[in-house]
Amino acid sequence: MENTGTAPASASVSASATEPAGGGDQRARAVTRAAARGLGLAVLVAAVLVSGVFITFFGPFFAIACDTCEDGVHSTLAYGDALIAVARYGVPLATFVTLAGMVASRRPGRVGGFGLGAQWSLFVVVVALGQLPA
Repeated sequence: MENTGTAPASASVSASATEPAGGGDQRARAVTRAAARGLGLAVLVAAVLVSGVFITFFGPFFAIACDTCEDGVHSTLAYGDALIAVARYGVPLATFVTLAGMVASRRPGRVGGFGLGAQWSLFVVVVALGQLPA
């Protein structure tokens, strides 16, 4: 005679032993944390991209601006070639390396923070190169 109406006792014990008390709440919190982490990283990636584009295109304009000049722009630049090289090659390279590092790293937030710091340091370099007297 077969007993098909009840499940074996070992199956019910193993299912209850693997399910912690309040397991649904822990899973929901884990999913929420993962979603928040992903959203934060997406915002950081957007900040790195926007910052890189801003510094690349508008950094030289800030560098050559002059309040006391007749037309509002420095007419001669002592380090104009270096300024353009940093703005054209240095900042996009820093942006690319930051984004690649964020993808490859176990700590993408840290890499993104350092990358943003490097980008804005390059912005200061670009502005300083434009303000140095000829």
